[in-house]
Amino acid sequence: MSVDPQKILRDLFDTAIAAAHPRQVLEPYLPADRSGRVIVIGAGKAAAAMAEVVEKSWQGDVSGLVVTRYGHGANCQKIEVVEAAHPVPDAAGLAVAKRVLELVSNLNEEDRVIFLLSGGGSALLALPAEGLTLADKQQINKALLKSGATIGEMNCVRKHLSAIKGGRLAKACWPATVYTYAISDVPGDLATVIASGPTVADPSTSAEALAILKRYNIDAPKAVIDWLNNPASETVKAGDPALARSHFQLIAKPQQSLEAAAVKARQAGFSPLILGDLEGESREVAKVHAGIARQIVQHGQPLKAPCVILSGGETTVTVRGNGRGGRNAEFLLSLTESLKGLPGVYALAGDTDGIDGSEENAGAVMTPASYARAEALGLSASDELDNNNGYGYFAALDALIVTEPTRTNVNDFRAILILETAQS
Repeated sequence: MSVDPQKILRDLFDTAIAAAHPRQVLEPYLPADRSGRVIVIGAGKAAAAMAEVVEKSWQGDVSGLVVTRYGHGANCQKIEVVEAAHPVPDAAGLAVAKRVLELVSNLNEEDRVIFLLSGGGSALLALPAEGLTLADKQQINKALLKSGATIGEMNCVRKHLSAIKGGRLAKACWPATVYTYAISDVPGDLATVIASGPTVADPSTSAEALAILKRYNIDAPKAVIDWLNNPASETVKAGDPALARSHFQLIAKPQQSLEAAAVKARQAGFSPLILGDLEGESREVAKVHAGIARQIVQHGQPLKAPCVILSGGETTVTVRGNGRGGRNAEFLLSLTESLKGLPGVYALAGDTDGIDGSEENAGAVMTPASYARAEALGLSASDELDNNNGYGYFAALDALIVTEPTRTNVNDFRAILILETAQS
């Protein structure tokens, strides 16, 4: 089989992104009656692209306000798009969150609100709870991002420190009808976790948020601890009348993108193995992937080459060093260290939003030659992994993937391509 492995990997990545783009997935879910006035609000890396779809599809009066990450805007004419910081909130996110809350206050039963939600919404829609400051939230956010906490754990804390998340936005909209359309970027696609669930009931508790801070040794400001011990910090729970007219619809999820990539792989002549949404430390998840790849190369199990292993989800990185590198770069660096140039094995790992952590790259590509090429440059995969320097490692190999913002987000995408070799 004459193939270009890196092109195939990039085609799979592009296919996964396209399958989750708002222009592909949102319009069919919008209300059948698209006449009359609608207020559109939104938060997340896909918010502006989603707003653009609503503008083009709605026949009645449409207005509103959405917030997205810097550089992720879209050409909206009627819905205002504001850009703010992610993953650590900034003053712009605070200001727009206040405006969103004001926009949906004092509505009546005849009003309709469309809420466009996607990954990144937690940081972008940053409105601290009573008695807390933006600096408090920034401090907690930074500490959680470095701690190795899962996205569910991080969002549990964020919800209880917020005046807008954990169902509070739906409560502010009452008695208007709220339609939430969400693109999932979390393992399990839980509505309560996606962008911290601003319009759905929240089962987590303030006590759990406190326990998470303790578990990861987060040095929280006194105001944060005092607030979480205050009954007023509790989020909106199931059965609250304010949620009776709030409707939630998932319009895209990671599994759809993995399945689209699997179809593309079959068309290219590769048997796909979908491992699904995964969590855990990036370097440890990589070791498991390496073990599967090695088993395929050496024993033809659980499937024979040529094939591709596909997985998604959101891994975590416990920061130990001072290097540059997001989850996907760390995954690939650990994979490179584990495989040490195993013949016939190529891999891509990238974030479907186009941003791996806080860097400008979406991810990177590993080839069988990566390990030896880096060694020739004086780079030790093991040492760079100790320093969390996946970005630097793959930048030196000119192997970073730069897509620019994709304006969607179904989280990480990983593909390990295994060709037939003399071993297999």
